Amino acid sequence: MTVVTRFSFDPREFTGKRALVTGGTKGMGEAIVRRLAAGGATVATTARSPLPDGQAVGLFVQADISTRDGVDKVVREVLARLGGVDILVNNVGGSSAPSGGVLALSDADWQDTIDANLLAAVRLDRALLPGMLKQGSGVIIHISSIQRRLPLFEATLAYAAAKAALTTYSKGLSKEVGPRGVRVNTVAPGYIETTAAHGLVVRLAEKAGTDEDTARQGLMDSLGGIPIGRPAGPRRSRNWSLSWFRTGQPRFTGANT
Repeated sequence: MTVVTRFSFDPREFTGKRALVTGGTKGMGEAIVRRLAAGGATVATTARSPLPDGQAVGLFVQADISTRDGVDKVVREVLARLGGVDILVNNVGGSSAPSGGVLALSDADWQDTIDANLLAAVRLDRALLPGMLKQGSGVIIHISSIQRRLPLFEATLAYAAAKAALTTYSKGLSKEVGPRGVRVNTVAPGYIETTAAHGLVVRLAEKAGTDEDTARQGLMDSLGGIPIGRPAGPRRSRNWSLSWFRTGQPRFTGANT
């Protein structure tokens, strides 16, 4: 994979490491895949849609990991091709639930959101963690959200609740497996305008009968504001320190709502 970056890095940083990044074909996931590959890791990724033209990874598995069958497919391929992983980044997440507050959400909306934002990570961890414990080392990253504490009740309440659950689960898992050599960290970004996040802006603008800039500003305000006056983008955020892969000490809380 050819990687163009605007920051310096050690191209041998992750040499010999096997990584799985879920949802790695666009947005934050793609940025994480590119950064790990630039550091020498063998990177596997997943997505529901085919791998985009021009994008190359060590292993791609097309699957919907919000389902048990999708997770099982990914695990089979990863174990067969890579023998396991040293780094697992549970990046998949998001919400397609309708806006309109809690009464607009059906049981199906809640279940779909929990499956994608919580159970996908739980199932992958459960399947790949034994290999990490056996070798006495490994890193699991859960991409949570600022909404775990600042929920947007009008638009993404189920998503916020699922990310809060993911954060609590991640903390409990870290206490259990940390003493056995496996580091578990949660990264809770603020507003990163991925394709999915832009879709949310469009839906909010349409519902309010306003333009995207106004909807975007309202979204930023509801999250407590952003000092630089704009959301981050996946590629602008790609120079986040990846120290959590090595030391378990994140150096940022980012700006994926």
